[in-house]
Amino acid sequence: MRLLVLEDEKDVANALLIGLSRDGYAVDVAENGNKALEALAVNDYDLLVLDLNLPDMDGLDICRLAREKHPPLLILILTARGKRKDIVTGLNNGADDYLIKPFHLQELLARIRALLRRDLRARKPILRIREISLDPVEKVVWKSDRRIQLTRKEFGILEYLMRHPNEVISQEELLEHVWGTITNVFSNTVRVHIQSLREKLEDDSTTPKYIETVISTGYRFVQLEYESTEDIPNKESANE
Repeated sequence: MRLLVLEDEKDVANALLIGLSRDGYAVDVAENGNKALEALAVNDYDLLVLDLNLPDMDGLDICRLAREKHPPLLILILTARGKRKDIVTGLNNGADDYLIKPFHLQELLARIRALLRRDLRARKPILRIREISLDPVEKVVWKSDRRIQLTRKEFGILEYLMRHPNEVISQEELLEHVWGTITNVFSNTVRVHIQSLREKLEDDSTTPKYIETVISTGYRFVQLEYESTEDIPNKESANE
């Protein structure tokens, strides 16, 4: 899950970045409305955490624009504006939830989980490809009838690959959607997590049949089991 946090107070923004990242989300931070709109225009986010008191524009304008241009986006307003009329106005302008500052991080996390859980049940059913099943709501994975224990990042990688079966997904794309834009693109973290996933999913991780490497390009989750390697163009089973 990828989140955008729009917060101009650096201390609050850093606290949100750390807390949300520790809970397994890929998080981007924007310090003003214009940067948030730019990020929304080029990236695909699941949820926006939105402050209303911004240096360049009113957060309600961001809320309206985000709802108009990105209907599936979940919006949680996080603000010091706590009057009843402010809450009503925020919800009427497209917000899905409203939390007043000061706030407890655990309550924010619970509200985010509740919003995503409700949304996932509506639009992201259980994924089943060959022997692998993935439940995006409960965050569990099975191979046939055996449950596979994955870390949050491993789960995020597997979910993204299974949502794009047979497509070659670059390391940069995985970093963007699972870790967020702050991750070093030269890091070997994707390769390490892919290897760990293979060790948990594959019968033999040295000859993977689910998550394959396309040399110098990226990775793909193979939707069908082929009889020979020639059946898939550019297929490489190198263990990277």
